[in-house]
Amino acid sequence: MNSFSRAFNKAAIALIAAAALAGCGTGQISQTADQASAVNGASATVGDLALRDVRIQATQTGDALEPGQTVDLVFVVSNQSPDTNDELSDIKTSIGKVSPTGSKAVPVGGVLVVSAPAGPDLPTAPAAKALPEVASANTATATVTLDKAIHNGLTYDFTFTFKKAGEVRVDVPISAGPTSHH
Repeated sequence: MNSFSRAFNKAAIALIAAAALAGCGTGQISQTADQASAVNGASATVGDLALRDVRIQATQTGDALEPGQTVDLVFVVSNQSPDTNDELSDIKTSIGKVSPTGSKAVPVGGVLVVSAPAGPDLPTAPAAKALPEVASANTATATVTLDKAIHNGLTYDFTFTFKKAGEVRVDVPISAGPTSHH
């Protein structure tokens, strides 16, 4: 084998290796394309309304949260319409009766924050703490009186109905109760 053949073989191997390595990324989806947001709850959109961080806030100390117990339903609704207010008219679920209290209005360009009530052992929800920074924000609370036992790790079907945007179904997870900071 002469020196020209060796040089040609090395160049051919280098070209094949370069083509193979360059082809490894072809057609691949970026690693962040399918990442979920770093919040505990579910998300949904209906019309110009975006529901975010929808979750059942409860601390499960046994095998399940049993019928008769109450748990908090926590979520944020953002109205992305430039000219139409909306209002939460109903929330239904097969696991119990939902009782919202407070404002149900979702103002134009604003938010409705439904959070667990603050108390001596419960910190104010982070979203509620940020409300002074939001010009058009309303707050409310919602509790669910359970008719069925619920378990961590599962999701539960909720249907949110808005006067103008309509209905949206959301599979809602259970999020652990508030953490204590020692």
